[in-house]
Amino acid sequence: MTSIITNNERPLSERPILETPFYPSYKHLIQNDNYEEWAGYTTLASFADVGQEYFSVRNTCGVYDLCPMIKYDICGIDAERYMNRLITRNVKKLLPKRVTYTVWCDDKGHIIEDGTVFRLSATEFRLCCADRQIDWLMDCAIGYDLVITEVTDAIVGLAVQGPVSCKILKKTGFDGVEKLKIFQLESFSLNGYEVMVSRTGFTGDLGYELWTNAINAADLWETLFKAGKPHGIRMIGSEALDMLRIEAGLIMVDVEFMSCFHTVKYDRNRTPFELGLDWVVDMNKGHFIGRRALVEARQKGLKNKLVGIDIDWNKRADGALIYNSENCERQIGEVTSALWSPILKQNIALAYLDAPYFEGNNDMWVEVYMHRECKWEREVYKCRVTEKPFYNPDRKKLTPPLDL
Repeated sequence: MTSIITNNERPLSERPILETPFYPSYKHLIQNDNYEEWAGYTTLASFADVGQEYFSVRNTCGVYDLCPMIKYDICGIDAERYMNRLITRNVKKLLPKRVTYTVWCDDKGHIIEDGTVFRLSATEFRLCCADRQIDWLMDCAIGYDLVITEVTDAIVGLAVQGPVSCKILKKTGFDGVEKLKIFQLESFSLNGYEVMVSRTGFTGDLGYELWTNAINAADLWETLFKAGKPHGIRMIGSEALDMLRIEAGLIMVDVEFMSCFHTVKYDRNRTPFELGLDWVVDMNKGHFIGRRALVEARQKGLKNKLVGIDIDWNKRADGALIYNSENCERQIGEVTSALWSPILKQNIALAYLDAPYFEGNNDMWVEVYMHRECKWEREVYKCRVTEKPFYNPDRKKLTPPLDL
């Protein structure tokens, strides 16, 4: 009998760049060969025009291929106790068929990774994140009665996002999907197989994520796009998704923070508090990894913090430095993600600011360098702290959504 070797079991030098199970269904839509790699898979930065892909989510429905998302099933009688020790959220408050966003830290309170936890039953969880975590998960599981299985290749996913996403899913055959509240999930039968639908997403808009066995990928994609064609459904790439998540004020690994396992300089590590994620840390649930260090960090106070800023300019300020005066006398922060928002008509950014500037009561200036006609030009513009998310439509949480 021939054994099947999964991509994760191969030596790194022998691992091919894989195509996702959905790729054969949408490859005919690719117009510009703008590819990138994610977790060993070929993915698309864009299919055609980034602006059209962005507006498909804000006006109709955009679909993003989630197959490369790393997925772990954590099952067993100790699964709840283990998860409660691993992550910063209180898992005991997470009911079955619910989803939550969380982070997990090392013993020093520094973030290892962020992701979503799906509670499938009393003893079954699914952890989804951007990078592989199996070594850390297994080390933390010593002494617990549970099984951890990576199901990245076995389970496929599609993010279906936008104001008509619910209407399209109902036409696809997911009767009752409109009853799902935000961060709730339910299983549906479609063409003889099971699809788990969660009301989640990375766009800050009304949206859902579809999860099923990899063998059902082609049928799911075809059925979904047949139902969505009259409503303007289209595939989107990571560049449009990045614009959407910045408007939603959402952070991204290796952009707003790096895993403490990957940093070289100690001061590059981040706590949840520095990222403005106090709300995902439950100090009252008992012991979890990093709690002692986070208690100490909270007592000391923050030296810097990630905030949203609004810039008096019409060009995005990626990587710009922030100063305390128009003369740029002292640097007080730096921009991590920036965007001229097409829907808000604002120049917005996520940025780290030193104390006390992140409190929002101080004048600040951002310094930007632009390459124009083979020459670098320097501009300085005023900026201010503003609330996140920048874009927060009511339809994101409305249940049932409006039937547009």
